[in-house]
Amino acid sequence: MGKTLTKLKDLAARAGRWLGLAQPPARATTAVVSDRFDDMTWRETYDQAPALRDLADELADRFDHTTDLIRDLFLAAFKAAPRLRGRTDMDPSRLVNHQVVESMLTSPEYEELHRETAGDPYAAAMAVLAQAEALRRLLEQTREAQEKGQEARDAQQDAVSAAQAVAEALARAGEAEDAKGTVPHGSAAAVDQSIEGAEHADEAARGAEQTAAQALGAVTPAIRTAIRRATARAAEAAREEDALMRAWGLDPGRLERMPFEERARLAERLRTSRLGDFADLIGRFRIMAVGERARRVEHAPGELVGITLGDDLSRLVPSELPNLAVPALRAVFAARYAEAGLMLYDSRGEQNTGQGAIIACIDTSYSMELPLGADGTTGEAWAKACALALLDQARQSKRDFVGILFGSATERSVHRFPAATVPPISDVIDFAETFFAGGTDFETPLTAAADLLEKEFNEAGRARGDIVFITDGECEVSEEWMHRWNEAKRQLDFRTFGIAIGNGASTGTGSVLDALCDNLRNLTDLADPRAAADLFRLI
Repeated sequence: MGKTLTKLKDLAARAGRWLGLAQPPARATTAVVSDRFDDMTWRETYDQAPALRDLADELADRFDHTTDLIRDLFLAAFKAAPRLRGRTDMDPSRLVNHQVVESMLTSPEYEELHRETAGDPYAAAMAVLAQAEALRRLLEQTREAQEKGQEARDAQQDAVSAAQAVAEALARAGEAEDAKGTVPHGSAAAVDQSIEGAEHADEAARGAEQTAAQALGAVTPAIRTAIRRATARAAEAAREEDALMRAWGLDPGRLERMPFEERARLAERLRTSRLGDFADLIGRFRIMAVGERARRVEHAPGELVGITLGDDLSRLVPSELPNLAVPALRAVFAARYAEAGLMLYDSRGEQNTGQGAIIACIDTSYSMELPLGADGTTGEAWAKACALALLDQARQSKRDFVGILFGSATERSVHRFPAATVPPISDVIDFAETFFAGGTDFETPLTAAADLLEKEFNEAGRARGDIVFITDGECEVSEEWMHRWNEAKRQLDFRTFGIAIGNGASTGTGSVLDALCDNLRNLTDLADPRAAADLFRLI
């Protein structure tokens, strides 16, 4: 009995389904949709951030596809409106990544994080790093789901290979086709066998995909919980760093121009500096000082205290105005105006009179680093926060600023910040971090301050500088030195503002500080920068 002849067109009909699967559309390996500019930002940030690369390498040693996950988390934080791919568009081996990013984007904490990171590659990268520990634990928890996803991907690849085998068997059968459109039995059997293999592979792929989906579903609640916590921590870290930078006077534009590694080192230095725990106090001082400067208007009329005589028509009392309406009295009004004899409202207002440098003398004796407030604020923190705000004041007024840190007679550190240049943040931090922890001597820093003001007067002709002297101690000065001090004040016309920290007797009438200072106050609440508010109106 002869074998049944098989038409090529019948084989093609049976193989038709598998021919379409031989070239399936590529599945995405990243969850966040991006354009070339996003990809360029990611590559540049990744290249500039050793910590990000180290995290990627560490995770890649233990888990699969973690660099793609880090990239997705970065873009989710960085892009203004990140868009997530559909789950069916994803490579099965990246479904855990997709779920992690989806959980982040849909969490209530994400909006808070995104406010800090959108458009800022550095902040977005730091947000990823802030989630590092949570990612380590999460990837361990989802290891089985990840493995099932990888198995589903491998099964899909097997199904694709089986479909390609069908196409190849059909092509060989076509080559063997005779003039009547029939193919040899062996070629037809090869096609049927390949179709059977494709059916088995497709069934296995579907089963693997279902298993992967079940494994992912089992860990999805854990992913959502972990990512919410990680996102909240990242948002808190981003807020703290932003507040830290702003407290130290670093605006976003200046930070964005910094290379990634330089900005990271700066943030770490600020966090670990002597005043790292008091960034909030520094920030409040700066905000308060800005507000006081806004209130201060030179030559403002201020508080009304009575009636005086003069020629300032802006302060004319209403009873003088009728004289202008009577022709016979206009000449009298004009004569009194010429003689500055018009009745005016008398007022008392605050105005800054300083022109020379602002010099802050800060006591760094041992007792200044002891917590004096309920919140742990130290005298050092309050004094240096005040000094940093005075540095801003000097820059705003185009005046030189000098910080003199002092302890005992041999301990002195002078930090100059000329008005003509923007102070490098490293110099500002050096000033803030210097601390002697020794004794207390008044003559050494005040002599240095007077010498600086004398030099400024001799070289630039500027007098009327201001010295702010902050201390928690008491110290005697010699009669000879006091004579020289008073003579310097007379010649250079500078003012001395004193702030005594604590409840000591150093602010009493007849004390050394009282004799040294034109304006002296005692500070007992270190949590409140407003105790120095009038300085920023008067200086």
